[in-house]
Amino acid sequence: MQPSFHSAKSSESSAQFGDADALDFQQFIAGQDPVEAAAAGWMIRRQDGLSAQEEAELEEWLAADPQHGAELEKLEDVWGRMDALPQDGVDALKAALPKADASQPLPTPSPGPRRTWLGGLTQWLPLRPAQFVPRLAMLGVVTMVVGGGWLGWQTWQQQPVFTQSFATVRGQQKEITLPDGSTLFLDTATQADVTLYRHRREVRLPEGQAQFAVQSDPEKPFHVLAGTVRVTVVGTRFSVRHTRTGLDQGGVSVNVTEGRVRVAQTDGGTDDKEIQATPTDDASAVLLTAGQAIAADSEGHLGAITPSPGAEASWREGRVSFNDVPLAQVLTEFERYGPTRMVVRDPQVARLRVHGSFDLRRLDAFALALPQVLAVRLKPTDTGQMEIVRVGNR
Repeated sequence: MQPSFHSAKSSESSAQFGDADALDFQQFIAGQDPVEAAAAGWMIRRQDGLSAQEEAELEEWLAADPQHGAELEKLEDVWGRMDALPQDGVDALKAALPKADASQPLPTPSPGPRRTWLGGLTQWLPLRPAQFVPRLAMLGVVTMVVGGGWLGWQTWQQQPVFTQSFATVRGQQKEITLPDGSTLFLDTATQADVTLYRHRREVRLPEGQAQFAVQSDPEKPFHVLAGTVRVTVVGTRFSVRHTRTGLDQGGVSVNVTEGRVRVAQTDGGTDDKEIQATPTDDASAVLLTAGQAIAADSEGHLGAITPSPGAEASWREGRVSFNDVPLAQVLTEFERYGPTRMVVRDPQVARLRVHGSFDLRRLDAFALALPQVLAVRLKPTDTGQMEIVRVGNR
């Protein structure tokens, strides 16, 4: 059942403006998609409140075709989000609407909700000079005009202006300058997927470690997604690590060198198709300042804020620092940069703790130093590797 735009609730307006205007409107509607027009009519009538009979009619209309409900939901969603329509979108809407009588200028947008102002427009829009259609009917026209413009604007906003993936292989490091002036320094075995939009910048870090020097732009927040963690900044220098092996394996760590960054857990991790506005009301989010660091586990749970160990400067200089790290994890960290040709088979040896700073480019030096810092020795194997065994073991 199609709703009547000229309902009983608009009879007073119809009497005031005349049947000719209602006829003009019906002719206009006849040229529109009937499902869209019907959905607009039901949305308007629901805003004014439906009688029991009208509720039954609506249910009958919805049950007639799944497309009916989908179209109604789309229009109501558009109308409900009208407050987010930017000023240039409002200006475009005004330009697309029928011209009003010169003696009845369009109202000026107020600082209140945009959909309130847009609803007010319906009192000012004629289908022809000096004649006005009933407000209830014209609201349907505005909804369809705005709906199409809004959906088009959203699609346009979501189109990236720059997108590119960067990667380093094992043992390689690379510095990248983005079109916005920001720079990325990628560590070994790292992948970074960069997408720049008109109102936000986004880097996804599915694997590896990177240092970011973000060009300040308050109008375009810079987001880094790593695992189930999102880092948001405007302009600063920091590093993010998200690796499956080595230090903090499976988790995410963030170290801030300059400025401030906001770290929060995400709902969908790096599979999220779109990053919405920064969730400033997220009570679990943490604000880091220069000299601070934080780590999250594989589930995205954030730990305590700690002093930054300067790890982002360390790996850029080709060094790695270990503070009470199991030997097995130390070896996997070195393996990210190159083959160590060292193995550990004894679980007790694998759990030995390592302290110190080492040169990532001198794995041979690490092998020579290892017996000096732990009660172990290197035993050659038939496969050409060196097994780390306890002193006294053959």
